[in-house]
Amino acid sequence: MKIPEEIKRLVPEMTAWRHELHSMPETAFEEKWTSAFIADKLRSFGLEPVTGLAGTGVVATLKAGSSKKAIALRADMDALPLKEANDFGYRSKNEGRMHGCGHDGHIAMLLGAAKYLAAKKNFYGTIHFIFQPAEEGGGGAGKMVDEGLFEKFPCDAVYGMHNWPALPLGQFGLRPGPMMASSDKFEIELGGKGCHAAMPHTGTDLVLAAASIIKELHTIVGRSVDPLEPAVVSVAHLKAGDGAYNVMPGTALLRGTARAFSTGVQDIIERRIREICAGLSAAHGAKAEVKYSRNYPPTVNDEAQAAVCAEAAAALAGKDSVVAVKPVMGAEDFSFMLRARPGCYLFAGSGEGDPAPLHNPKFDFNDKLLPIGAAYWCVLAGQVLPK
Repeated sequence: MKIPEEIKRLVPEMTAWRHELHSMPETAFEEKWTSAFIADKLRSFGLEPVTGLAGTGVVATLKAGSSKKAIALRADMDALPLKEANDFGYRSKNEGRMHGCGHDGHIAMLLGAAKYLAAKKNFYGTIHFIFQPAEEGGGGAGKMVDEGLFEKFPCDAVYGMHNWPALPLGQFGLRPGPMMASSDKFEIELGGKGCHAAMPHTGTDLVLAAASIIKELHTIVGRSVDPLEPAVVSVAHLKAGDGAYNVMPGTALLRGTARAFSTGVQDIIERRIREICAGLSAAHGAKAEVKYSRNYPPTVNDEAQAAVCAEAAAALAGKDSVVAVKPVMGAEDFSFMLRARPGCYLFAGSGEGDPAPLHNPKFDFNDKLLPIGAAYWCVLAGQVLPK
């Protein structure tokens, strides 16, 4: 691992930043303390951060030389609405919130890279350091783009990174094309005539209607989507009535998620959900209202930029440490940035022993990744913007 000595010397500082960030988690669009923390560090590096984009976003620009070429490096900064189960000294001080996905580490790595690059300026061009709010369901990346992120901070390419416990520490995983899936959600409200459960013929059996709909929704992927196109449709929530054993409820509610790697498959899934609900609700004498929302588009890496990132990772960690990964059905709102500019999103391996998975109340970012991730950003900047 070819980590510059200056970055190795930053490890205690990056670790302290990470632990402080971990202890003060803030959820989507509430990252006021986090935003101020980041802006303060950037100022100490001699940068002039711009705050307020998407509410709590922070962007700082570093220039070296007169080249018009520019890139953007992005870290997400929000926590999860999750109660932490760890008991170490830097555990969450904000009850019901925790950095269960490693965004505290992402911030610390990008801050470390910013400090190194501001001191060395061993590149030629412009780097925008983007600290983005509300990745966890809030679509903060999309909001930043809509508010003029790339008009205010023009760039030729944008890059993202996520710690990945499923990969060994020191490995990097990426692929050209689809990297992560879209994230859509649906809600189905069923209505009918409630009645006594001993006299079902006097009302509408919404439990049976819901069961029929759930069963049929789970055939969409196998029977309506091309078998060579990955997709998921999952009903994750069902509520009917208030729990009485002898009452046939007059309302029922289903909620679920759909995932795909192309808008064409998203179109098929949405159409079939609506068709199935309309047909089966009518067959059971019920009414159905379907609400379908497309949250995050698929995260699709530009082929040329994926090759650039693979080369940078190999220069840092060795060619054998860069692996091709399968697409992941999880979603990532960096996809909004990749729709606006070419770029690449990769996984930085953080796994050692038997680590808790992402979004687990026992998760903790692996601090050994801090110098690796910071060094990757710096190597990438040097290769894309050679001096």
